[in-house]
Amino acid sequence: MKKLLVIEGPTGTGKTQLASALAKKFNAEIVSADSRQVYKGFDVGTSKDLPPGAIFKTPNHKLGGYYETQGIRIWGYDLVEPNEEFSVAQYIKIVRVIIDDIFARRKLPILVGGTGLYIKGVTDGIPTVSIKPNPKLRKSLEQKTKEELFEILGRVDPVRAASLNSSDSKNPRRLIRAIEVGLAGPKLENSKFEGESLFIGLTTSKEILDKRIDERVDARVQKGIEREIKTLIKSGVKWGSRAMDSLGYKEWRQYFENPKVSRKDVIEAWKIEEHKYAKRQMTWFKKDKRINWFDISLAKWQKNVEKLVEKWYKGG
Repeated sequence: MKKLLVIEGPTGTGKTQLASALAKKFNAEIVSADSRQVYKGFDVGTSKDLPPGAIFKTPNHKLGGYYETQGIRIWGYDLVEPNEEFSVAQYIKIVRVIIDDIFARRKLPILVGGTGLYIKGVTDGIPTVSIKPNPKLRKSLEQKTKEELFEILGRVDPVRAASLNSSDSKNPRRLIRAIEVGLAGPKLENSKFEGESLFIGLTTSKEILDKRIDERVDARVQKGIEREIKTLIKSGVKWGSRAMDSLGYKEWRQYFENPKVSRKDVIEAWKIEEHKYAKRQMTWFKKDKRINWFDISLAKWQKNVEKLVEKWYKGG
């Protein structure tokens, strides 16, 4: 039977480091499930954390490409140009081909990341994912306030409107997509992964996580996030692009456009938004009762993960 290992959890918990350790131990390959890491050139702010010797290879145009570091392949990075739109549907289509390729080479795919919708799309399928964007509708709604959009959604699809969490109900982009889906009529089928999956979740206390997130932000500042953004802008990437609207980048816009905004203010605002994002991630992941949670502040947590994975993967 085909087996898929999934490692998820909030930002700053060390998911990729764990995935790398497990990849070495179980002859596996990593597939990123991060909606920001799909963009080329967005490296520092998204924490791709690739060592200097990492080599990008493109064996097949259908698969995109992978980075190879210390003998481990990491897929799912650099799938699209920064100014291009990239949907969950596109991600699912590409990643399922990648996973099939990993299976064909008799290796274990490890899907790892913090974008819950990407993970859900690959493992469970999303019935609405095949509903294509409606540019005309989006244009007609883009000037509406979030309150007006929510009211429209309430008329179009009251059940969906009532099911939105607090964050989604205030997010214009997600509200417009919900209206788009509601107006499209019957939901289209999108199949789930046919195989056996093991879900590993990494977590810790809010105090420890916030500290790790702050240190991570400081590290990205030191690594050159400001320089990276300057390079992206010079190459033609616009502030209004989907990629530049990502967490870790959009917070810098005022700094670049307003001389009165200091780097300290930007960094502080970035940390606050990362804390909020981690909270939203946990709200999403806690709904999935399949996840086996491990507290990274406890002794031997990684050994316990390895034992569980070994029993699952080699146990039949």
